[in-house]
Amino acid sequence: MRILIVEDEASLREQLGSHLKGEGYAVDLAADGEEGLYFGREYEYDAAVIDLGLPKVDGLSLIKTLRGEDRSFPVLVLTARGHWQDKVQGLEAGADDYLAKPFQMEELMARLNALIRRTAGYASPVLSQGDLQLDTAKKEVRVSEQAIELTAYEYKVLEYLMLNPNRVVSKSELTDHLYEQDFDRDSNVIEVFVGRLRKKISPVDLIRTVRGQGYRFLADNPV
Repeated sequence: MRILIVEDEASLREQLGSHLKGEGYAVDLAADGEEGLYFGREYEYDAAVIDLGLPKVDGLSLIKTLRGEDRSFPVLVLTARGHWQDKVQGLEAGADDYLAKPFQMEELMARLNALIRRTAGYASPVLSQGDLQLDTAKKEVRVSEQAIELTAYEYKVLEYLMLNPNRVVSKSELTDHLYEQDFDRDSNVIEVFVGRLRKKISPVDLIRTVRGQGYRFLADNPV
């Protein structure tokens, strides 16, 4: 999962970035609304965390602009403002949820994970398809109730495919959402991860290769 953080307070920005990276996310950091607008236009994200009190371009204007340009990734607003009117304005601008400062990192992670999975149509933290279960909170995978040991990147690939069911996901898209900007995009590492992943979750057979295009995760209605 790739997350955009737009926060002008340097210590909080770095703290958020460090924590999210530690949880396995690819993260881009922006120090003001102008930089956040550049990132939001340039890259595809799974979610964004945006402070309202930003320099250059304020948070409300940033969200409105991105929504006006059909950037539909979920947005979690951070605000130090206590008035309910400010929270309403954030939601009306196109944000999906808000969190008032100061906050606990655990709550931010829970809200962010909930936004990502709800955007994909999953109501529960546990993504289930047939005998395959992926727990987004515990970062665990089970096949027929048996725990499966995956590497961090194997888990990321499976999670992204399950959160984007029944559509073709290209290798370049997977690379964009799993790695930092300077990752070697000519690498065949995605093919290796998918190959190992298929073996580990066997006999479940839900990942299809679409020749010349990428991969499709076969799913019934998400639950």
